[in-house]
Amino acid sequence: MIDYRMILLPFLISLILTPIVKQYSIYCGAYAKENKRTVHHGKISRIGGVAIYLSFIITMAIFVKADLQIKGLVIGSSIMFFTGLIDDLIDIKPLVKLTLEVIAALVLIYFGISVDIIRLPLGIQIDTGIISFVFTIIWVAGITNAVNLIDGLDGLAGGMSVIVLVVIGSIAIIERRLDLLSIAFILASGTFGFLAYNAHPASIFMGDCGSLFLGFMISAISLLGFKSSTILTLALPILLLMLPIIDTLSAILRRTLKGMKFMEADKSHIHHLLMRQFGHRNTVIIMCGLTSLFGLSAFAYMINRNIGFFVMVAILLAVEIFIEKSAMISEKFHPLIGLWHRIQRKSRKIFKKVG
Repeated sequence: MIDYRMILLPFLISLILTPIVKQYSIYCGAYAKENKRTVHHGKISRIGGVAIYLSFIITMAIFVKADLQIKGLVIGSSIMFFTGLIDDLIDIKPLVKLTLEVIAALVLIYFGISVDIIRLPLGIQIDTGIISFVFTIIWVAGITNAVNLIDGLDGLAGGMSVIVLVVIGSIAIIERRLDLLSIAFILASGTFGFLAYNAHPASIFMGDCGSLFLGFMISAISLLGFKSSTILTLALPILLLMLPIIDTLSAILRRTLKGMKFMEADKSHIHHLLMRQFGHRNTVIIMCGLTSLFGLSAFAYMINRNIGFFVMVAILLAVEIFIEKSAMISEKFHPLIGLWHRIQRKSRKIFKKVG
C-alpha cells in the first residue's frame, strides 16, 4: 500500500508554499485582471499553481523511483506548467499555447505514454500507428483545455481535479497499479493543500500554470493507466471528466454558431449558468457533487454493468436537459426537450382519436 508520508508531505508543502507564492505575487504583479467575465474583485494572485507543481515534484523526487515513463510524465507536465506560468505573467497567444500542448503530448509519446491499441466491441481493434498518434495528441490537448476552461470559480478546477484523481487512484488500488496510485494521490494531496486558500472566497487562484498542469497530468495518468485499452476502460477517464468535456464541446459549438473564435472567451460555461441561479459556493458544490456521482457510477459499472450504465445515462440526461433549458449552446438547441414535446403532442392526438 501507499506510504502515508507520500500523501501528507505534498499537502503540507502546498499548504506552506501557497502563502509564500501569494506574497511573491506582490513583487511580480501576477494578479488576475478584472473584466466582464470575472467574478472576483481586487488584486488576487493568479500563480497558485506554483505551489501545486512544487509539492508534486518534490514529493515525486523523494518517494517515487523514476522510470522512463515517469520521466516523460515529469518533462511533459513541466512544459505545460511553465507554459501556463509564462501566460499568467505576460500572456501568450492561444496558438502558441496549443503548439506547446502538442509538444508536451509528443514528449509523452516519445517516452511510451500513449494508447497504442483501442479494442472496440465485436472484436474490432484499432492499432494503426497514425491513429493512435493523433488520438493521443487530441486526448492530451482536449483534457488539458477542458480543465483549463472550468477554472472560472473559486475552488472549482481544484476541487473537481481532486475528485478525479482520487477516483483514478482508487481504481488503481483495485487494478493493483501502485505507480498510478502514488502519482494520483500525491497530486490530489498537493492540490487539496492549495484548496485551503482557493475555496470561496479565494485569496489566490491557481492560474493557467495550475490548470494546464493539472489537466495535462490527468490526461497523462489516464493514458498511463488505460494503455492498450478496451472501450470500457477508455471510457472511465472520459466519464470522470464528463462535465469539463461537455463544457468544452458546448463552448466549441456555441462559439461556432455565433461566429466567434474557439479560443475567444465568454460567460456561458456550465459554472457561469449555475452560478446565476445557485450562487458561487453552491455551484462549486453542485459541480463537484456531479463529478463524484460520475465517479461512483464508474465503480458501480465495475460491480454491476446494468446498474452502472443506468446511473451514467440518468446523470447524462440530467446534464443534457440543463444544457437545453439554460440555452447554453443556443436558444434553438433543444433536441431532447423538443423530442419529448413532439411525443406528448402525438400522444394527445392518439388519445383524442381513441376517445
